Amino acid sequence: MTILTESFWLWQFLGRLHPLIVHFPVSILCVALLLELIGWRRKSSELRAGITALLWIGAIGSVVAAVFGLILVNQEEYGGSTVTIHQWSGLSTMVLAILTVAAFRLGRLTVYRSLLFLTVFGVTIAGHYGAMLTHGDDYLTSVLPFGKDSKAPSTTDPNLAFISNTGQPLNDKQIEDLNLEVRSILAHNCYSCHSATKTKGELRLDKKELLFKGGENGVILKAGHPEDSDMIRRVKLPAGHDDAMPTKGKRLTDKEIAVLEFWIKQGAPWPSGAEKSIYRVAALEPRLPAVPAATGDLINPIDRFVNVYFQKNKVAWKTVVDDRTYLRRVYLDVIGLLPTPEKIEAFTADTRPNKREILVTELLNRNEDYAQHWLTFWNDALRNDYSGTGYITKGRFDITKWLYNSLKTNKPYNQFVRELISPTEESAGFIKGIKWRGTINSSQSTEMQAAQNVSQVLLGLNLKCASCHDSFISDWKLADSYAFANVFSDTTLEIHRCDKPTGKMAGTGILFKELGTINGKAPTAERLRELANFMVQPKDGRLYRTLVNRIWAQLMGRGLVEPVDMMDNEPWSQDLLDWLASDFATNGYDIKRLMSQILTSKSYQLPSISVKDPALLTAPTFVFEGMVRRRLSAEQFADAVSLAFNPVYGDSSLATKLLPETIKQEIPFPRASLVKNDPFLTALGRPNRETVSTSRTSQANLLQALELTNGAKFNEALKQGALIWKTKYPSSDLIVKELYRKALGRNPQPKELAVAEKIVGKTPSIEGIQDLVWAISLHPEFQLIN
Repeated sequence: MTILTESFWLWQFLGRLHPLIVHFPVSILCVALLLELIGWRRKSSELRAGITALLWIGAIGSVVAAVFGLILVNQEEYGGSTVTIHQWSGLSTMVLAILTVAAFRLGRLTVYRSLLFLTVFGVTIAGHYGAMLTHGDDYLTSVLPFGKDSKAPSTTDPNLAFISNTGQPLNDKQIEDLNLEVRSILAHNCYSCHSATKTKGELRLDKKELLFKGGENGVILKAGHPEDSDMIRRVKLPAGHDDAMPTKGKRLTDKEIAVLEFWIKQGAPWPSGAEKSIYRVAALEPRLPAVPAATGDLINPIDRFVNVYFQKNKVAWKTVVDDRTYLRRVYLDVIGLLPTPEKIEAFTADTRPNKREILVTELLNRNEDYAQHWLTFWNDALRNDYSGTGYITKGRFDITKWLYNSLKTNKPYNQFVRELISPTEESAGFIKGIKWRGTINSSQSTEMQAAQNVSQVLLGLNLKCASCHDSFISDWKLADSYAFANVFSDTTLEIHRCDKPTGKMAGTGILFKELGTINGKAPTAERLRELANFMVQPKDGRLYRTLVNRIWAQLMGRGLVEPVDMMDNEPWSQDLLDWLASDFATNGYDIKRLMSQILTSKSYQLPSISVKDPALLTAPTFVFEGMVRRRLSAEQFADAVSLAFNPVYGDSSLATKLLPETIKQEIPFPRASLVKNDPFLTALGRPNRETVSTSRTSQANLLQALELTNGAKFNEALKQGALIWKTKYPSSDLIVKELYRKALGRNPQPKELAVAEKIVGKTPSIEGIQDLVWAISLHPEFQLIN
């Protein structure tokens, strides 16, 4: 949940009171539960007055803490899954605290005690994740015997495995890798205070001679002697100590400190030429590697590249999935719908050897279904929606009609990009950005939004940091971002650093100078035409690698490069990425053809793999073995329930009143991709689309569980559907069998049938049918794409 607040000092001050205020309701509610347990055990009401006061104070305190927390998250640079879980668990706790007071006042003693226990449990969860935000992910586990990190230098990066062997001299490549790791640690943790932009204590750590020179307090490292180096002493000091470094943000991990100690012990090597960049920069130009030789049934070029990768990583090919699994997988990936029972039976009975290739072609030719499904992905990426910030005030424009027709006609991707950057009236909403109401940061101006969004979506490049100051995560500078933003601006922009004007006017230029030179004196429309033509050139290999990687990630659950917005990261197969991008450009920029290549490959047909920790997907040690098992998206889930049981969105006017007439005539039931966002879709993962969103988490969460359990939209759809099914199918046996066929594509097993009939009742009841549908819709077999 995000609310927009201006950067007024009072908001910042109130937000920063959140950690102070939040401890008050935590302790109060815990004491209330303790007193309640004591009273219950004694069978006495003498503590009731005190408990009542504590409940009211705790509930009010939780509301204040939640409000301050919402202010804080909008004033500080918090992000990631930890803050999301902390935020929603805190809000859930607030609601539970209020419900606890209500149940207490109504005299519902059993309900009250249960809610009080849940409230304290919620407080514990919220507090744990809050501690992780302020003290690190290992705040609790690090003090346990099995949770302590080894002080010995260690790393998960295979390129740095040598640091555990201190007895051998390092070769040139090892020195280069070690230096890259050290400078990355310094860049991410120290450059904000000790670089060319800001030189606190006269100390700079971004250049060799300046690092060894030290600062106003003298030399900070002694080569060969980490124990005598002030740098190491300071990073090891406890938080709050006057000399502790870094002074802001998270402290260095034990592993990072160990790497620095190892580096100093090796003499603090700094190879010549290392000043150029500490970050990997992917090649811009296209590359067409030779396709490896076919072997056996590995004929698809994708499989031939993957075979080389498997041999290198000692991965054995597994048997491809059965027809039912493949059919459901490809249906959901191409058109976002479940296959009908009749289609499943026909496909499994089909004996043609190329039936899977035929199926892919059939589905890709279902243009309306394809467009309605992939509209979700592109709406997220192009931050297009049907309601939200800016639509009422005309500070934002949708591109729905243009986008839908582009997908339906399979518009070549180079033309698709050209029309986004040098837009028609229908496609202009993407680069126009959102005109926020009130005072905004200069890095959120519409021109800067255009620069950020174009670079992120089309080039897999993050300019957000470099829109405020020189980036700490890449080589992009503030001047680069402003020059690119100037391409989209009707006036020459003044460069602002951290929202403060510098007095310097920005130039005008494309991010990658190799692609061409923008005429800064030309009218805006002409500059946009130049930019569009430069970017879609075949020699812009990055544009097409980024698109290929996004499609691969959508179909496989993990990109060749991860995260998909960081295309400078190393792919798990550079040859496969380069070949797919070059082949895509050579063959008409045809997205459906690209999808067909992937969907008919043996690599796509391998059994899915599960990942216990999502962080493993972005780890440098990731090894591709097949499609990553993933949860249905919010829209896929809603459509699956609609198709198998009863439409979730029964009011077709809601889905179509803002959309083109052609769409209205094509939908058999309102597809979730076409409806306005609501609490149901939000809980299941649809973003608000006020910013670019190029991937969604596939992990279940507390908000999703609460919505599927108590949400009005979902439960109303189940209730209405139960009424229809009770009339249509008179017996429990028929209801259970038909529901299993429609939802899971199979008949129930004997044990499943017995349990399901018991839930529905001998004579089908509305509540029983509703409970069964709810249970099946939460079943992993329904919720996951295997």
